[in-house]
Amino acid sequence: MTDATDPVPRDVLGPVRGEAAFDAYRPPSRELAADCVHCGFCLTTCPTYVLWGEEADSPRGRIHQMQQGLDGEPLTGSMVTHFDRCLGCMACVTACPSGVEYDRLIEATRAQVERRHPRGARERALRAAIFALFPYPGRLRLLRGPLRAYRASGLQRLVARTGLLDRLAPTLAALESLTPRLTAVPRPPRKVPARGPRRAVVGMLTGCVQGAFFPEVNSATVRVLAAEGCDVLIPPGQGCCGALSVHNGREVEARRFARSLIDTFEGSGMDYLVVNAAGCGSSLKGYGDLLRDDPAYAARAAAFAARVRDFSEVLVELGPVAPRHRLPVTVAYHDACHLGHAQGVRAQPRALLRGIPGLELREIADPEICCGSAGIWNVLHPEPAAQLGDRKARDVRATGAELLVTANPGCLMQVAAALGRQGATIGLAHTAVVLDAAIRGLPASTLTATG
Repeated sequence: MTDATDPVPRDVLGPVRGEAAFDAYRPPSRELAADCVHCGFCLTTCPTYVLWGEEADSPRGRIHQMQQGLDGEPLTGSMVTHFDRCLGCMACVTACPSGVEYDRLIEATRAQVERRHPRGARERALRAAIFALFPYPGRLRLLRGPLRAYRASGLQRLVARTGLLDRLAPTLAALESLTPRLTAVPRPPRKVPARGPRRAVVGMLTGCVQGAFFPEVNSATVRVLAAEGCDVLIPPGQGCCGALSVHNGREVEARRFARSLIDTFEGSGMDYLVVNAAGCGSSLKGYGDLLRDDPAYAARAAAFAARVRDFSEVLVELGPVAPRHRLPVTVAYHDACHLGHAQGVRAQPRALLRGIPGLELREIADPEICCGSAGIWNVLHPEPAAQLGDRKARDVRATGAELLVTANPGCLMQVAAALGRQGATIGLAHTAVVLDAAIRGLPASTLTATG
């Protein structure tokens, strides 16, 4: 259940019945939970409270249940349900006037749930399948062939017309609807030199879903970084950053991924590690906390995390040098939760977009409400995720923009699926793709035709 390098004591592992909810290894902090004064500012920003209006499905309601567990109450199925329903979007962290670190509380709680709560056979099988696939880039790439054949055969259209998949297998239906249009996956070079004087040396995370299903985003990211004076290092064989694992309480697995990634990039000579997926960046910046109990990696993880930058952060820190061509397009920018709420990166992508001549930026109503992607939440909870996606799609359409721009592959897939259900034709693009088009002088039609 663990390995020789992992600090989790073996005597706290495994499901426990009839005991206090939390064991002694990294329980949610009583001090952090006590910071919550139950003021209710979080309620209107919490997606599950917005959907259902239930106190137990709000941040303060979940904190109350954590406090019950810390006081000795057992970990009941009802408590687990409410913890599982949390999207981990961190909108409550942004809204909280008391500075409650709900992100740390829910991650600690989920790790306890994962170790101590006996799930049913169906749920165990679903989670096992998800985590045997999604954190492994090579396995995801193997899916591309069957998916392309499925679409080319016309079977996808036939299945959609019958509606059987939605009724009989909603999880599969959700996965099917989220799959983006597949483009060729070029093998990334190991190093791309800066164009003009070198201003920085950056490593680049290629990612799991990003690398397998959005390779054009990685290609655009490399071109933009090089145009802005960066040597870009792309070590081969890099694996998952552990984001999905850590957000779902699989901390032993997450630490294994983190150690491997540190080993891959450490010693590369990079000034920064650039990340173009919000969920990945959020987890990478937390490596110091994730590996704080590991004597071999604690200091290395903290130093590594300090060099992690979102794509937009590093470009704003360096300042633009590559000329931007005119790009006449109206853009609605969607704040990915793990970029805006978890990392506090909101101004930088907007500044980059506003720096493009001819581009008009429009804001989306209720930007703090999650689109319903939340890592694998939309797979585990397809029906409420679709409701949140539909709400976000309506807000996007209300802007009248031609193009939706965001910085996370999960958001792109989730909102694209919702827009498709509504028959909308708006284009969708990552921030890097828009900047790349402006620098290369590509027409706006290359972006707006991708929806």
